[in-house]
Amino acid sequence: MPSPFDSLPDDPRLDGDHVRHVSGEHDVFVVGVVHDHPASVHRVRALVDALDPHVVALELPELAVPLYRAYVENPEQSTERGGEMSAAIDAADGSTVVGIDAPSWRFLRALGRLLRTEETDRENVERVVRGLATVTRRALASRLAAPIARRTGVEFDLNAPTEHGCTDVDAPEAQAADERRQIRRSVALLGALDGGGAATLRDAARETAMAEAIATERETGSVVAVVGRDHMDPVAERLAAE
Repeated sequence: MPSPFDSLPDDPRLDGDHVRHVSGEHDVFVVGVVHDHPASVHRVRALVDALDPHVVALELPELAVPLYRAYVENPEQSTERGGEMSAAIDAADGSTVVGIDAPSWRFLRALGRLLRTEETDRENVERVVRGLATVTRRALASRLAAPIARRTGVEFDLNAPTEHGCTDVDAPEAQAADERRQIRRSVALLGALDGGGAATLRDAARETAMAEAIATERETGSVVAVVGRDHMDPVAERLAAE
């Protein structure tokens, strides 16, 4: 599989720092994004189009994928709806599209393994369970909303786009600079937080489950995986360690 940048124009939004390549019989490119950011949307669309992978794996619950597909298929939907996830689906053009995020059986198994091996107090376990219940309800709601969105163009508040400091009409350099600022702020915030707790436990289980799902998909062909920038390195490292 070629380098993802061989056939792409010189564009600051396509900086290789946002992509991790895990080589093997079938290559995986893990693309890090700031959700709904114009620079990330452009990067995902350009890379999926250039690489033409066998599978596009998205940081979405499998139950939510049909709703994001509906955003692409119904021209009455807002062009911003679905952000980089809908952009990936739109660019897939024959690739299999899968959701790899929680809730899933892989996530539950990964969480169970962590709970058995980590010292976790009851309060943090309860927080993780409450969080899982919330994302499960949202995933089910997304699945139920998909046929309505596809037929009518009704927009739901389930995935209202996040507003950023630039739009897709700004210059590529401005988009890339704003995205870098947001990544730096996110890194600083994470560094200030406690290394333990429910969020850390949940994210570790999510990243393990997503890496396992990608590893399964790469058995049949190349994969482009689209994940939050904070998850890019942990997911790629888990894949490389297999």
